[in-house]
Amino acid sequence: QVQLVESGGGLVQAGGSLRLSCAASGSIFGFVAMGWYRQAPGKQRELVARIFNGGRTTSVADSVKGRFTISRDNAKNTVYLQMNSLKPEDTAVYYCYFMPEITKDYWGQGTQVTVSS
Repeated sequence: QVQLVESGGGLVQAGGSLRLSCAASGSIFGFVAMGWYRQAPGKQRELVARIFNGGRTTSVADSVKGRFTISRDNAKNTVYLQMNSLKPEDTAVYYCYFMPEITKDYWGQGTQVTVSS
């Protein structure tokens, strides 16, 4: 089994920054992808950023491009989401996910990010 522990959410004013962390632990034998989704009230869950292709490629959603950066610490099995220039529309619950294999995925419990105007 794999466990994901998220941290770093909170309340911030528009224009501010937050960094989310997601640490994976347990029986980890591979890496396919790891990243973040978010879900705002009344909206569908959307992919925000991910590291994939065995950790060689990163991508972010167009809505956060230029403001959010995803990175990974291999030794710590941890992925980070640096969020700058936050906007009220970034308010959501952010969920970390991890795919050690193409047929398996694990999810964190979610962390709330609230951006006030």
